[in-house]
Amino acid sequence: MNNKIAVLLGGNSSEREISIKSGYSILKSLIKSGLSAYPIDVRDFPIIHLKKQNFKKAYIALHGKGGEDGSIQGVLEYLNIPYTGSGIMASSISINKLQTKLLWKSVNLPIGPYIYLQKKEIKEFLYPTIIKKILKLKFPILVKPNSQGSSIGITLVYHSKNIKKALKHAFFYDDNVLIETFLKGKEYTVSILNNKILPTIQISTKNFFYDYNAKYFSSSTQYICPSKLEINKEKELKQLAMKAWKTIGCSGCGRIDVILDEKNQFWLLEVNTIPGMTDQSLVPISAKKYGISFDDLVLNILNINNKFE
Repeated sequence: MNNKIAVLLGGNSSEREISIKSGYSILKSLIKSGLSAYPIDVRDFPIIHLKKQNFKKAYIALHGKGGEDGSIQGVLEYLNIPYTGSGIMASSISINKLQTKLLWKSVNLPIGPYIYLQKKEIKEFLYPTIIKKILKLKFPILVKPNSQGSSIGITLVYHSKNIKKALKHAFFYDDNVLIETFLKGKEYTVSILNNKILPTIQISTKNFFYDYNAKYFSSSTQYICPSKLEINKEKELKQLAMKAWKTIGCSGCGRIDVILDEKNQFWLLEVNTIPGMTDQSLVPISAKKYGISFDDLVLNILNINNKFE
């Protein structure tokens, strides 16, 4: 039992349900590979006790706040327990959509028009001024929490009369909100494993955009892998994704999400440092096309950068 692995899952974020699914898929795979792995729901187990329980490694399957934002990573570093995925800084930047955009913009990577709002700055009488500012964006717009994943708290808004309701919905999940011009086009995701790009995926959904329902419940969502882009655009997409990944300082395994608009231009959407890991998730789909089984993918992530020698 010298190499006990804690699969960290669950937690208190709005993505708890998805985290549990990912975590137990990883757990099952690790056990299948003959490793001593145990589920640790960080909602119920203080991770400061991992050392006392003789855990030597941590496989992070947490999504959203409290797991993907650098906080768990910081505790694990304090405990001197190696863990999967990006480090403290890259994790904290990646979950913050504004900070991610600012960093990408600083190196001339393509990001769409947006407005950033803080809850503490908003008073009821200021709404007319705020809405006037938002109206400068091209409609439709997306109103989203600044630090949430899985499209939680997002509203697609077509008319100014619905802005206030959308803001209140987003502010329920976060004290900071982004309002973005909705970029119409084809959505792609690029999976990265140990600085290697896996086959790209085109996401096709009948929903207005790739929202929470399309991600987890809709049977009509299609994942086209490889993405069927023509060779030059495929090369451009991969170069864009890798530069975006390295600019944030990410490591391990993750995804960069991108839109190809109707003018054939790519726009960066966001980065995911702890992607879903069920056999239906995007990274496993991409890995499978590359010839990496789910079990091998899980082991690859565990052993990246020789963190777990």
